[in-house]
Amino acid sequence: MDEKTVGPLAEFGAGDLTLAGGKGANLGELVRAGFPVPPGFVVTTAAYRTVLGEAGLGASLEALLDVDAPGAKRRQLISAAKVAGQLREDIAAAYAALGSGPVAVRSSATAEDLPGAAFAGQQDTYLNVLGEGAVLQAVVDCWASLWTDRAISYRRRQGIEPGHVAMAVVVQEMVPADSAGVMFTANPVTGERREIVIDASGGLGEAVVSGEVTPDRYVLDPAGRLRTFVPGAQELAARARSHDGTDKPTSGAPHPRPGLSSGQLMELAGLAVRAQDHFGCPQDLEWAIAGGRVYLVQARPITALPPQPLRLNPFQRMVGPFFVEMFQVRPYPLDVSGWMQRGILAMLDGMAGSVGLRFTPLQKLLPEEGGVVVRLVPPVPKPTLRTLAAPVSLVRRSKRYKPARWTQDHRFTDFLANIQRLNAQDPGSLTWDGVVALAEDAFATMRGITELRISYLPGVLLSQLKLRLMLLLLGRLKLAPALIAGARTRTSLANSALEQLAARVRSSPDLNRLFTSLTPGELLATLEQGHEFADFRSAFKTFLAEYGHRETISVVLSSAPTWSDAPEVVLGLITSMTGNRPQATDQTGEALKELMRHPALRIPALRRRLLADVEAAKAGMAFREDSHFYATMVLPPLRRSLLDLGRRLTQAGVLAEPGEVHHLRFEELSAMQDGGALPADDRERYRRIVLARAAKRRELEGIPLLEPASLFTRGRKGKDALLTGTPASRGQAKGTVRIIRGPDEFGLLRSGEILVCPYTNPSWTPLFQRAAAVVVDLGGMGSHAAIVAREYGIPAVMGTGSGTSTLLDGQTVVVDGSTGRVTAA
Repeated sequence: MDEKTVGPLAEFGAGDLTLAGGKGANLGELVRAGFPVPPGFVVTTAAYRTVLGEAGLGASLEALLDVDAPGAKRRQLISAAKVAGQLREDIAAAYAALGSGPVAVRSSATAEDLPGAAFAGQQDTYLNVLGEGAVLQAVVDCWASLWTDRAISYRRRQGIEPGHVAMAVVVQEMVPADSAGVMFTANPVTGERREIVIDASGGLGEAVVSGEVTPDRYVLDPAGRLRTFVPGAQELAARARSHDGTDKPTSGAPHPRPGLSSGQLMELAGLAVRAQDHFGCPQDLEWAIAGGRVYLVQARPITALPPQPLRLNPFQRMVGPFFVEMFQVRPYPLDVSGWMQRGILAMLDGMAGSVGLRFTPLQKLLPEEGGVVVRLVPPVPKPTLRTLAAPVSLVRRSKRYKPARWTQDHRFTDFLANIQRLNAQDPGSLTWDGVVALAEDAFATMRGITELRISYLPGVLLSQLKLRLMLLLLGRLKLAPALIAGARTRTSLANSALEQLAARVRSSPDLNRLFTSLTPGELLATLEQGHEFADFRSAFKTFLAEYGHRETISVVLSSAPTWSDAPEVVLGLITSMTGNRPQATDQTGEALKELMRHPALRIPALRRRLLADVEAAKAGMAFREDSHFYATMVLPPLRRSLLDLGRRLTQAGVLAEPGEVHHLRFEELSAMQDGGALPADDRERYRRIVLARAAKRRELEGIPLLEPASLFTRGRKGKDALLTGTPASRGQAKGTVRIIRGPDEFGLLRSGEILVCPYTNPSWTPLFQRAAAVVVDLGGMGSHAAIVAREYGIPAVMGTGSGTSTLLDGQTVVVDGSTGRVTAA
């Protein structure tokens, strides 16, 4: 059947994608399984290639692709092709077998209706085609539609090579639909698998799939019972003309009552459940009803389907913001199997284990489909018998390991020595196994920070509890966050160093002009070339040498660049800091003054004890921040190792560029004897793996790992408030909103604006030196944003859930960090 050019639908199935295309293969599969599908036949990809070959068009198409010519030129080449000889006779005979009546002629490319790439509307369909000549022309026109500009652009985005795609054509009896539409076997918006969603309109389904009509919407349970109905506008109804083609007359006033009967809904639901069971995944179906009979006219996997909605317990809602802050960007397979499994999450697992808790397995924390993470499930550590001894263990460690002295621990000295050793090695001079071993050495080095955190974090916890207990007894518990905000950390030192660089810019008219007129990327190129900026360039390089290992996006991602990898991010921070610093409140100083006014603190011994507790708590916060800072020192040597493996795989033809190595798992890389000299079969196998995972990742774009709304059980708006959230840093500020969604937008913030962002990490905190206030979608009082906001004395509201989608750039608002409210000015 490899060379078959025409055949009835029943001769094709799921294994015939390359011959029948996605639509033809799926429809044939439905026919074989006994679904009600209109009779039809497939003009296969062999026919398409035969016509192109006989007309000598293959070389011409390739030439036009090389020069990136408009799609119209390619379509003209194919539209001029003639279907003749045996192929013409075969198509005519198949059409006659259908009764020579009106038919639907539909494109069926080999790259469509696939998981991750539906190609919806990218190629052409012709309805109510009548007559042998018209059918033959419609087949040619479908072939030509493979080369429209929109189809070429879509395939390019999906990473599909032009030479890897061909076109089949499906010809079916025309269904003169009384009503038609689309049906999803899972809710395509929410991801709910226990809902079937139907869009329906009078007449042909063409108006529904093309978006020309607002259809009726039905939401059913799997048994076909109606849950909700939303009537559509029914602006028009596509109808088949008596001769050929379609008309789209207006359909009159919309009907408020469902147009489909309960029996029809139950029948459609039954087909939906059967189709999903047959194909093994949620389906996007097209259907039609004519003369009381239901037909399926298309089936394909639902693309970009969100995961099943989570129902979080109170503990998961409490810890969820902490994890969502880390996982704002979908991790790659190499992130998960490398740095996370062997580094960051191994640290969390070790810390949980030190108090007798079993941390959630990685595959449950970050479940995958097709090798790609689809969601984040906040963990629920499980207690063991050892948990009963945890209080004793915590007290012992807190007494032995004082956070104020952690840098004197020999394990910290050993860690720094290991980092120096890692940085001294050049991956390019090592064998493949040597580079893999270097990456494993980086993971092992991270265990030094893990051991230090296990030892010293109990002291952090107990110093916080001790201070809060003292403040509670004094009736001043609300002062706790502000009192410990002034800890001196490596993050605060980095921010001071950035401030000094910004001061250099402000003092130089030439530098100031560049920073205010150029984008960070343009600025970087200019600074690297101009000899007159040598002093600033030297100071900037010194800064990167000290702080360039900091993460730009998240500490859990080895795939994301560091500050040294993306110096334009740092230049964006400096740009935001070139304006005058807004007046801020010394929250720590004011809190301390308020505390000292308490009558009980006139007792010298009690005053000394409380001040010592404040200093101990600040030392604990500094340990938390600084151990994070030093942990990121592992990232540069690790990234160099992994990207060197990517470079070798690129040279071997496995990858298109070194960064694609992040689509592979670490165990896949370590299993290769030499990725630069793989056998041809292995090269092709790994190439297919990378392409499939990249396609799945693109499919999931725009779907968050965890919906912020699932973290909140209460409404997020109070009376007269645009937003409400967790009050995280006291004070009130009025200003204009500036939404910053990621590091590439740092340079957009201007002094005195209200910083509104989806999440934060330490690399964001320099912005706080210029922001009048901070409003964050996620996070709580103990997040990086809240701590640093208190250090700088600016109001902060955390955990709003929707600040970046509710507020608008330039909108004037008042942020009250004491009550957690954002109101219109």
